[in-house]
Amino acid sequence: MSRLVLVLGDQLTPGMAALKQADKARDVVVMAEVAAETDCIAHHPKKIALIFAAMRKFARRLAEDGWTVRYSQLDDTDNAGSIPGELLRRAEETGASEVLATEPGDWRLIEALQDCPLKVRMIEDDRFFATHETFEGWAEGRKSLRMEYFYREMRRKTGYLMNGDAPEGGQWNYDSENRKPPPDGIDHGGAMMFTPDETVEEVLDLVEARFSGNFGELRPFAYATDTTQARRALTHFIKNALPQFGDYQDAMLRGERHLYHSVLSPYLNIGLLTPREVCDAAAQAYAEGAAPLNAVEGFIRQILGWREYVRGMYYLQGPDYLRRNALNHQRKLPGFFWGAETRMACVAHAVDQTREDGYAHHIQRLMVTGNFSLIAGLNPQQVHEWYLASYVDAFDWVMAANTIGMTQFADGGLVASKPYVSSGNYIDRMSDYCKACHYSVKARTGEGACPFNLLYWHFLNRHRDRFENNPRMGNMYRTWDRMDETRRSTVLREAEAFLDRMSAGKTV
Repeated sequence: MSRLVLVLGDQLTPGMAALKQADKARDVVVMAEVAAETDCIAHHPKKIALIFAAMRKFARRLAEDGWTVRYSQLDDTDNAGSIPGELLRRAEETGASEVLATEPGDWRLIEALQDCPLKVRMIEDDRFFATHETFEGWAEGRKSLRMEYFYREMRRKTGYLMNGDAPEGGQWNYDSENRKPPPDGIDHGGAMMFTPDETVEEVLDLVEARFSGNFGELRPFAYATDTTQARRALTHFIKNALPQFGDYQDAMLRGERHLYHSVLSPYLNIGLLTPREVCDAAAQAYAEGAAPLNAVEGFIRQILGWREYVRGMYYLQGPDYLRRNALNHQRKLPGFFWGAETRMACVAHAVDQTREDGYAHHIQRLMVTGNFSLIAGLNPQQVHEWYLASYVDAFDWVMAANTIGMTQFADGGLVASKPYVSSGNYIDRMSDYCKACHYSVKARTGEGACPFNLLYWHFLNRHRDRFENNPRMGNMYRTWDRMDETRRSTVLREAEAFLDRMSAGKTV
């Protein structure tokens, strides 16, 4: 008897675990565009379009390779509307009673498959460098689960940038060389863009008709939607941007959306590229002298270190992790995250770019929108949902440790050793946003004072009991304590006034 082989929209890799254990001669691949997945979060239209177009092309590829594929488009009249519903429908058609499924990257969908009336055998996703067992073994007995030490283990395990037992160049990371402010000009045109073909255009029409009310602009659409295109994008990055990636990975510039960033994460996260082929390409560039060590190490760390780490933490901590709120932040997400007017140039720029492209690089997410959310005391669950809704590369397993842990410190310090908060000084140093801002980054108080300056101290003051003994934050509190009492009172009063105006829906 045949079995059903479930392939999800972020599992578009020919060597998926479930496919490897299936029998092409008798098993039936099931793929489905379903409302339960599009509507659980109001996803960016570009994200929906990317996944649907890539799914349709991948289904065609499987069929050409000899697989029997049952594919459901979102607007099919018989579409059951959910993954379990589609599995039941296809089981009735084929007589199958068992499903092979590669483990999803979303607790919600894992639980839905566990509750499915059919027998579902979930197989661990083996596209990653670290298995669940590997990560659990590393984490067992540790008082601190810091990414840096996991990353070193992964370097040893894989051999990337290793010289025997020692790291290439004598250092494990080159962060100190990767924090240059933006240069005067960028000699790179950005990530490779692609013209929509007939399949993509059909999907764009569907998404435009069904999801035009979602936050984000659908057109123009220029993402890669198959492996051939994604590999061209990888080659383009390695050749043209990787050599400068390290130096300027933390920089932000108006009018330069990509700088030297790869914009490969959407393709990695849906399976058009594998982490191994991406790391191999970067390591080869270093071996050939085509890219410097600080750039290659910084890039590989994002994949071999951080990406593997956040996945490990997602499964290790379980579904309750998403509900953590260690700082008890309850303020609602303000309207300017959804495109309402704000006078803060850095936030406006990051949100505008997000709305238009479904993309912003990691420092825009961490030190602009994430930083503001934390110092303003926004509810971390609302922040997490905003990131899920807004970014093309956002999936639950990716975003959980990034938002609940890294940007919002809602896990109480499990991921980050200190909260990632800063005043406007950091943004001014690493960008040109402040030059065109309504507020003055140099003004600490008074009319026109940068809100990041006010809220930074307000955050430190209201959480003093938790953070004043943190060894990485002592200097911050000593600086605060050296201010005269009148100035401290003014800062707190003006910060409260800003938060009140923001919560009342006024333009800030």
